[in-house]
Amino acid sequence: MNKRLLQSAKRELHAILASRPTLVAILAAGTVAGLAGPFGTVDILPLLPRLAYWLAVCALTYVTGAVLVNLVLARLTARGWPRLAAALAAAVPAGLVIAALVSLVNLAVFPPPSPADLATLALNGIAIALVITLALMLARGGDPPAAPGADAPPPILARLPLDRRGPLVALTVQDHYVEVTTTRGRDLLLMRLSDAIAETAPSPGLQVHRSHWIATDQVRAARREGPRAVLTMSTGQDIPVSRSRVAAVKEAGLLPG
Repeated sequence: MNKRLLQSAKRELHAILASRPTLVAILAAGTVAGLAGPFGTVDILPLLPRLAYWLAVCALTYVTGAVLVNLVLARLTARGWPRLAAALAAAVPAGLVIAALVSLVNLAVFPPPSPADLATLALNGIAIALVITLALMLARGGDPPAAPGADAPPPILARLPLDRRGPLVALTVQDHYVEVTTTRGRDLLLMRLSDAIAETAPSPGLQVHRSHWIATDQVRAARREGPRAVLTMSTGQDIPVSRSRVAAVKEAGLLPG
């Protein structure tokens, strides 16, 4: 898997884990299945292990399916595939991976499966992946996800109030928070700087200090201060550059030699 694809998968995973409605839906589905005990689990497992089993299966199938479906669907639609054909094609590899993962979970609970059981599980996995695919496309109004590397807004903007969503300028650590500065204002997010930086793509940027990240297209001036440097952003904010990051800032063409 190349670096761009890995970053796209990581962004998809962050988006899922940051979505409270999605997490609530997974919890609800796992709880209902755990109480009902479908596929004979009510006869095999006591209540608490059954709840744990179904919560694990529901979380595993949805998260795996959503990430893989988004990546494959984005690739295929970017190559001109019709949406329905891309949805069907994306469901197959995602469904097979789902089936493989569920099989591993089942080995801890059930006897080893027969070839017929594995075939049925594979078909069920593809069906689940297809449902996830269609649900994701309907959630976007029928539009496919943006292809990895496409000109899509950084995921971190979805965490901000609507009136502050604009081009990224800088990220700054404030105690246990990250202050996100855009051209439309600032807001605090309870997260680590490394996680916030992971959600800035595709905006071009650079970490210039252990507490600061900057969008390189928002730098308006730069000056040296001894072994360190200071960058002035489009908002007028001054961002310090640590000694260890000066070389990287020079390589980016933001600081004279």
